[in-house]
Amino acid sequence: MNTTKRLLRVALVLAFSSLAAGAYAQTVLKFSHTDQQQGARHASAQLFAKKVAEYTNNRYKVNVFCCSQLGNDPKNIEQLVGGGIDFTVSGTGSFAPHIDSLNLAALPFLFDSYEQGWKFYDESKWLNAQFDKAPAKGFRFLATWEAGFRSMSTKEVLNSPADAKGKKLRGSPIEMQRWVLEDIGFGVQILPLPEVYMAIQQGLVSGQENPIDTIWSNKFYEVSPHITLTRHVYSPIPLVISEKTWQKLSPEDRKAVVQAAKETTVWNRNEVKSSEDGQIADMVSKGAKINSPNLQPFRDAVKPTFEKSRAKYGADVDVMMAEVLDIRKALPAKK
Repeated sequence: MNTTKRLLRVALVLAFSSLAAGAYAQTVLKFSHTDQQQGARHASAQLFAKKVAEYTNNRYKVNVFCCSQLGNDPKNIEQLVGGGIDFTVSGTGSFAPHIDSLNLAALPFLFDSYEQGWKFYDESKWLNAQFDKAPAKGFRFLATWEAGFRSMSTKEVLNSPADAKGKKLRGSPIEMQRWVLEDIGFGVQILPLPEVYMAIQQGLVSGQENPIDTIWSNKFYEVSPHITLTRHVYSPIPLVISEKTWQKLSPEDRKAVVQAAKETTVWNRNEVKSSEDGQIADMVSKGAKINSPNLQPFRDAVKPTFEKSRAKYGADVDVMMAEVLDIRKALPAKK
């Protein structure tokens, strides 16, 4: 009997030791982003975290931090390079301080449909060559998630660039987006996303520009109710991993993380595209006013943006634009 009890105790000790070892072996990774909990970005990050856990048999757990808890976009990328966080998503131009040519992805009016933008991000030889520079800079592109096309929300009606004169709009630190807004006629005030609502409310700026999902999830329509569907910049959000984190992963775990990223991309793109009309309707029900102006005056206003881009980036502009034009011909937008 004593022998049986001793064997049972040994078996229990071994079982608990095994469980403890398994728990100890789990690695926790940090995923930081700047959007709100109700936005598609956060839902996508949570889905990605679930898939990483599933495909690594729970050896990795991804904790998601939303709402700029760990920093704004530039700070997140800085931490990513240093290994302080493991994943982030941000607009392509946010990575331009590390890969200057990525500013060109924020040129205005490149695409008229999601399908055109997806084909460019998935297949462009020029863009993939820029992304390939990232590991040497401290991060690695895994997949391109969706945020949508950028539009304006302002306190006053915006029918044409003439209405932008004398107005100040919140902008991001991305050089190309600043050029676009300035060429339209706005003065630009650089502010972190969490400060934008109050800045509009207090009159520091007249409004802001972001994709519909971001305008809706941050409730910018409450303080800048005139939403003008300029769709002036296609603004997806690449998912990136710290190169320091990547180098710690086994080949098997790298495959699992990439699989999770790509599968989440499919869900994310469909979610953002399919939710847009409903989000607009919801904002209208809460007092927002939607304006779909003639875009030709806006297109004309940003022609200097292309001239400045060619002066600074040279042949890269024409190489990229050749691919863009081929995609627009292959996938003409529905009228």
